Amino acid sequence: MNIIVAGEKKEFKDGITIRELIEQENVENPEYVSVSVNEEFAKSADFDTQKLNEGDEVEFLYFMGGGAFFQK
Repeated sequence: MNIIVAGEKKEFKDGITIRELIEQENVENPEYVSVSVNEEFAKSADFDTQKLNEGDEVEFLYFMGGGAFFQK
């Protein structure tokens, strides 16, 4: 089955879950990653059970805090 991961078409076994994809893709800091499937955020509680389908588009996203530096 083909899935698009971060813009790259890749082949995986049928019925792969989000958690399995995270492991196979060696995602850094998997406990902090957000995953979007077809531009919809997946709930981290569902990573173990949500299966991906042929042609799905998956992105791994990290949200960072930050601020602005103002100099007077």
